Amino acid sequence: MLKNRSLFLHIGITLYETFISFILVILLSILAAILLWYSKKLSEILEPYLVVLNSLPKSALAPLLIVWLGATSKTIIIAGMSVAIFGSILNLYTAFINVDQEKIKLIYTLHGNRRHALTKVVLPSSVPAIISNMKVNIGLCLVGVIIGEFLAAKSGLGYLIIYSSQVFKMDWLLMSIILLCIMAMGLYALINVVEKRVLKKY
Repeated sequence: MLKNRSLFLHIGITLYETFISFILVILLSILAAILLWYSKKLSEILEPYLVVLNSLPKSALAPLLIVWLGATSKTIIIAGMSVAIFGSILNLYTAFINVDQEKIKLIYTLHGNRRHALTKVVLPSSVPAIISNMKVNIGLCLVGVIIGEFLAAKSGLGYLIIYSSQVFKMDWLLMSIILLCIMAMGLYALINVVEKRVLKKY
């Protein structure tokens, strides 16, 4: 496997799917949390549904997505997102509404509006929460991608684990699991580097 470099292909595919799902989760969860913060009525309507969706067993969503969308790389990326996005939205929304209200009142006192409160107070104050969310989400997205690869992929480390277990290649199986552990630690370390650089500004 090392000789024909197929192992690097499997690693690259899993990393690609994980990064794409992670980036989409972060962007969409920030956008959704902003919308919920802007509209109290919208948050009252959607928050119970988000709680229910977040409480669903994540491994149950992947087969449903594959039936709906087909066994493609896009489906695996969505499976990775489905594990993290609902909890991410709830956590960020909670961080937004727990921002110091005195600071927001000061913005209004200075004739600012809700947009100014968001950009000058809420988002800057929520940077630590966003970074913490990223730390959790990178691992969850990797888990979701692996679940998707278990069920539908023809490449990637998840596929390699299933394939090696079916053909009783214990060396491949253990190697894939070890690589996943290394990948998870590497991704977490990368987020730590981002955290240190970003928090210097806040």
